[in-house]
Amino acid sequence: MSLSLALNPTLDATFAALADPTRRAILARLAAGEASVAELAEPFAMSQPAISKHLKVLERAGLVSRGRDATRRPRKLEAAPLAAANEWLENYRKYWEPAFQRLDSLLEELKAGEAKSRPARAAPRKPKRK
Repeated sequence: MSLSLALNPTLDATFAALADPTRRAILARLAAGEASVAELAEPFAMSQPAISKHLKVLERAGLVSRGRDATRRPRKLEAAPLAAANEWLENYRKYWEPAFQRLDSLLEELKAGEAKSRPARAAPRKPKRK
């Protein structure tokens, strides 16, 4: 990994913005399309000014931009900072990927063992007539 990627203020701002669950939920909503502050505030138990504060953090990180419609002021997802964060995270995939591969292998072994140890099912009994 390059030192410039590790010492990157933009990357720091991205991860700081992503640290909050409300901001992650806002980004998830914006992934579906543009939305106004009122539309973004709707699913949360918080005021529009509180949502606006979260949006400012996301805007400073470059994750959200404002639309040109002056009356509605829609917000839009900007994915470029997420790509940089993903690039940084990919450097660490080699540490968790083998563990997931071992877990997959273990689960397959367990499934195969269960299938072998299961007794064959008998045909359902017909009720006796009186």
